[in-house]
Amino acid sequence: MLRISQLKLPITHTKEELEQKIRKVLRLSKTPSYTILRRSVDARKKPELFFQYSIDVEAEKEDQVYKRCDRKQVMQMERSEYHFPVQGYQGKERPVIIGAGPAGLFCCYMLAEAGFKPVLLERGKSVEERTCDVRKFWETGVLDTESNVQFGEGGAGTFSDGKLNTLVKDKSGRNRKVLSIFVREGAPEEILYDYKPHIGTDVLYHVIQNMRKTILENGGEIRFQSKVTDLLIENGRITGVEINNHETLKASYVVLAPGHSARDTFAALQKKKVPMEPKPFAVGFRVEHPQKLINHAQYGMDENEILGSAPYKLTASVGGRGVYSFCMCPGGYVVNASSEEGHLAVNGMSYYKRDSKNANSAVIITIDPSDYGDGTDPLSGVAFQRELERRAYLAGDGRVPVERLGTFREAVLPGEADEKTDVSGTDASQPFDRKEKCAEHVPPDFSPCIKGAWAFGKVHDILPKELSRDFVRGMEDFSRVIPGFSDSSVLIEGVESRTSSPVRILRDERLESDIRGLFPCGEGAGYAGGITSAAMDGIKVAEEIAGRIAYGEQKQDAQTGYQK
Repeated sequence: MLRISQLKLPITHTKEELEQKIRKVLRLSKTPSYTILRRSVDARKKPELFFQYSIDVEAEKEDQVYKRCDRKQVMQMERSEYHFPVQGYQGKERPVIIGAGPAGLFCCYMLAEAGFKPVLLERGKSVEERTCDVRKFWETGVLDTESNVQFGEGGAGTFSDGKLNTLVKDKSGRNRKVLSIFVREGAPEEILYDYKPHIGTDVLYHVIQNMRKTILENGGEIRFQSKVTDLLIENGRITGVEINNHETLKASYVVLAPGHSARDTFAALQKKKVPMEPKPFAVGFRVEHPQKLINHAQYGMDENEILGSAPYKLTASVGGRGVYSFCMCPGGYVVNASSEEGHLAVNGMSYYKRDSKNANSAVIITIDPSDYGDGTDPLSGVAFQRELERRAYLAGDGRVPVERLGTFREAVLPGEADEKTDVSGTDASQPFDRKEKCAEHVPPDFSPCIKGAWAFGKVHDILPKELSRDFVRGMEDFSRVIPGFSDSSVLIEGVESRTSSPVRILRDERLESDIRGLFPCGEGAGYAGGITSAAMDGIKVAEEIAGRIAYGEQKQDAQTGYQK
């Protein structure tokens, strides 16, 4: 196989122009069979915009083609495809998987395809019912604590942008496998090669339904509103689970993929003395900007029909802490993502078209166990999250609290605002100016795009003052990259507390807890940080369990991990 790198064309190019470029690079008269491996946007000469491609080519007489082409742009590669270590299992052992987020869902999907007939237990409802409950919550404020943005089929990522990029190094091919499964089940094909792929909440809804159908067709079982209330353990080994406090399900292999918000599950695990520890995570706020401001900064124009709404990724170091954008949603909405009464958390989401008037992302600050405890209580991070969410609930009187950045800045860093400007109201209908004017400005009447009720409130009272000051300084730093990013009219909404799990459920190099047969998995267990990495971890755990069941606990080889 030949791989062409850095193949550059204007974003307006046609398929024929792409194929002509491939032929030119390889010095061929006919277009060979090819696959787009990666496509990214080159905006260094904006508003002139280009796509840059990496392309894999299957050419006849490959060695001869390689000898005569430009070696600076082409290299020979060995084709590598992902292979699950077991296929066609026909035994009686049925693994049980707790949690139908990306980790649990993909773990179940792979085991079902391989013939293991797994049982997937989800405390929440199917994606159809769950969507109705979430919509009702946003419209009425009536919260179902078991069916919401956090709990239910698809996990927390269902009500997000459906972003599929990951920083995980992947020599195994699991990343490509995750994307190919998504495409097989209805996602757009471009996620296989776009540099920052996304599905969108509206499309992900149907993809999850199709994944469920495939699991069932392959002999898997999915049970909704089936909350695991206890683990059955004998002599240090899992023997089954208790469901809804009354039903027992026997199992020798249990995957624990609870999601990052299963706080009652973490508490139950602590009582069972399942080894856990607190871990670093990040907290902050959602920030909203006019999408046109972001487009202009990234693309040099207010709109681009081909590229759609522009994303961004920003990082800074403030006082020894990392401050960075997270889960950026171009053309998106901020959503009330609460799962507990009297507490409020926010998240961001986009539909596939990313066509709302605003861009939003979380701007978050890194914290570690020393910031919220002494490092001995595994659940100290959960307690910290809850306190922030309680404050957010009070700040908005149960609605998403919103504040202009100018008002927020004056509250936590007084004196940095123009002294002639009135900053007394949280509404900030007359937002004040910075001493150093931004190159771009946000309109004073700029309004939020929020799913759920919202109200102006004292967002600056939610985080500890030190973290709020770091947040403001990070926003100021980001304005060096995107002019206007820290304009006084920018909207701040809180609190973004569910960025990742505050707990790590310990496992060894073979992915197993000290409780034999129990496999912590995914983001909730502390081993992933988004849809793709969680799904990859689910596949990894599925491989381990499949090999143990089919080939025995100890027999391994270097190629598949197991041998007969």
